[in-house]
Amino acid sequence: QVQLVESGGGLVQPGGSLRLSCAASGSIFSINVMGWYRQAPGKQRDLVATMTSGGSTNYADSVKGRFTISRDNAKNTVYLQMNSLKPEDTAVYYCNADIVTTDYYEYRYWGQGTQVTVTS
Repeated sequence: QVQLVESGGGLVQPGGSLRLSCAASGSIFSINVMGWYRQAPGKQRDLVATMTSGGSTNYADSVKGRFTISRDNAKNTVYLQMNSLKPEDTAVYYCNADIVTTDYYEYRYWGQGTQVTVTS
């Protein structure tokens, strides 16, 4: 059993910052890619940023230069620092992780989502 638990969402004014966290726990052998996706009302879920266990990153063009993904492999945790937030960043943010469990199978897990609302 593996769980991803997110925290850090909330309400912020345009130009503000938020930091999201997502901690994985349970029967984990190793974690490959960890990432963040977001889904605005009426829209599909889109990639925001991903990070491999080796530290390689990938960002959506819309967040480059404003958002930074990082991870603490010892804590099985991924972070998303969001700066210069815009109203169009408003969405439910989901973390995910490609996890090799202790039975040596790899699965993709999702967090429950955390709401980020950017409004004046």
